[in-house]
Amino acid sequence: MIALVASHFSNEKGFVNTMSISDAAKSVVRRNTEEVQGQGKFEVFEQLFADDFVDHTTQPGTTPDKAGVRKLYTYLRQAFPDFHAEIHWQLADGDRVTTFKTYHGTHEGPFLGIAPTHRKIQFETVDVMRVQNGKITDHWGVGNLLSLMRRIGGWTPPPGI
Repeated sequence: MIALVASHFSNEKGFVNTMSISDAAKSVVRRNTEEVQGQGKFEVFEQLFADDFVDHTTQPGTTPDKAGVRKLYTYLRQAFPDFHAEIHWQLADGDRVTTFKTYHGTHEGPFLGIAPTHRKIQFETVDVMRVQNGKITDHWGVGNLLSLMRRIGGWTPPPGI
């Protein structure tokens, strides 16, 4: 097994710890989830996202670049001011990190044309992010937006479903 090292640092006892490329990538993705998405720290967004970032699975009304994902995060934080995620697990393969998480929030602002309902929401997502040189460069993801839309009244199932 070949271990690639992303960083070295000494702790207070003088031991040197190493962080693999995969561990470093997981840390960057976790910071994005917790600090940017969950706390609205957009100064951290600027630190974490590469200028040439590409979103391979864009959401409605966004572009597949850094500006598009910032717009999405801003929109979500406006619609759900307490928006945050519960990370269930992360797996990394080199510079790609897969994260399964559940987002939570309260619908306090317009979302996809739906006026605030003040309802609690939750929906699951699986994301893959590529991290190179400490920056998020790519994203692929799927989310259970149908359950979110159903919760806020944006979709009613036909009879019998």
